[in-house]
Amino acid sequence: MPTPTGQRSLQELMDEKPDLVEYFYNETDAPHPMRYSRLDPWIPKEFTNWRDEQRSWRETAILLDQSHHMPELFLSGPDALELLQRVGINSFANYSLDRGKQLVGCTPNGHLIGDCILYRLGEDSFELVSGMPLLNWVEYQAHVNDCNVTIRRDAPTPFNPADRRIKYRFQMDGPNAGEIFNEVVDGGAPTIPFFHQAKVRIAGCEVLVLRHGMAGHQGVELSGPYDELATVRDALLKAGEPHGLMQGGTTTYFSTLFESAWMAQPLPGIYTDDDLRGYREWLPDTGWEAAQHLGGSFVSSNIEDYYATPWDLGYNRIMKFDHEFIGRAALEAKQDDPHRSKVTLIWNEEDVTKVYKSQLGHRTRYKSIEFPVAYYGFPQCDEVRVTSGGEMIGLSCHVGYSNNDGVVVSLSTLDISKAEIGSEVLITWGEPNGGSRKPEVEQHEQVEVRATVAPAPYLKAVAETKVAAI
Repeated sequence: MPTPTGQRSLQELMDEKPDLVEYFYNETDAPHPMRYSRLDPWIPKEFTNWRDEQRSWRETAILLDQSHHMPELFLSGPDALELLQRVGINSFANYSLDRGKQLVGCTPNGHLIGDCILYRLGEDSFELVSGMPLLNWVEYQAHVNDCNVTIRRDAPTPFNPADRRIKYRFQMDGPNAGEIFNEVVDGGAPTIPFFHQAKVRIAGCEVLVLRHGMAGHQGVELSGPYDELATVRDALLKAGEPHGLMQGGTTTYFSTLFESAWMAQPLPGIYTDDDLRGYREWLPDTGWEAAQHLGGSFVSSNIEDYYATPWDLGYNRIMKFDHEFIGRAALEAKQDDPHRSKVTLIWNEEDVTKVYKSQLGHRTRYKSIEFPVAYYGFPQCDEVRVTSGGEMIGLSCHVGYSNNDGVVVSLSTLDISKAEIGSEVLITWGEPNGGSRKPEVEQHEQVEVRATVAPAPYLKAVAETKVAAI
């Protein structure tokens, strides 16, 4: 099957690049619009300063604009639900019209392709938000299985030929978010259980609400027709002003995952399976999958070493073998295998200070730790060991700074039989041989950073909220 646009395929690119790891590690431009200020024309990096904006989701409330960076796919038709069931490792047994879902998809070999947020707009109508690799996989499965569905894609604003989205999207969270939401909704807010959805009216506009939060509060995700963005935003800001509601810029927004422990953007496990050659021939050589941007101290000659399973990223808690789905047989066979688990690593303060001290004077420079978002790979993979020079027990991925807790943290996938909660591990920070050829990576030396293994999410209130959604 040719690519939808008739252009050169991912497979053709791969045929020219026999060392795909080297290509992804050194030559590609990160596909995510957070890079290189692509969102600046629509959302500022900071409305005030990112430190106070972070504080607001712990102390008052924050409003984050998600309207411009996430791809969307609208899916409708008689076969739509069956298609999603075929793709998703999640159970659909309780999937009523008032529920949202985190859809997770795998290859036939049980390797993760990605995840997205799934809205149910009607009996046979759905909206898939974020997670470009999974959206592409859903569309491909619709084509090869000749499903009776209609698909409409809506690209992020920087890449959207219409220079505008179909829908706006806001996230509001923080201890005062529930009170603000109740005041701004015409007639008061209904009770919406976590990860359920409902329709309300705000300033006369119909708004779709998903009860969803990253900080353990009564957070909501709000969406509606793009033309109503300003009306709904202004109403939220007016209602929120007495409650300390702040707007969060992109710098703040992309630091939220450290609190929610969402392991975003795993490398889709599609590059080596012969059975997926048809998929690679369908994908374009300019797409997300062709522009993976590997970074970090872990460098392997085998791209499969970067693949992940549902266990690695904590999705085993939502994986259910109560329906047929792509990858089920492989995942069932792996149930009793050793697995890595998702954890948070709290970086040692002295070692972080050592990295910062290296930036001053005439001395060895270690890889800088940018605040509040320090990861520079998509995905980022840094080696983790128990002892210096010992066996690698996992990977540290997204790393950044929490102003609320005054700590540098990273989301990691570890063999916790070798490093249980509370134990100390060593992260190799920085890339080998002075750094890769990525333009955002300065010349530097590697250094070991101590870190303490903690749960993910590391805040108890956030963890309890997520468990309640299962």
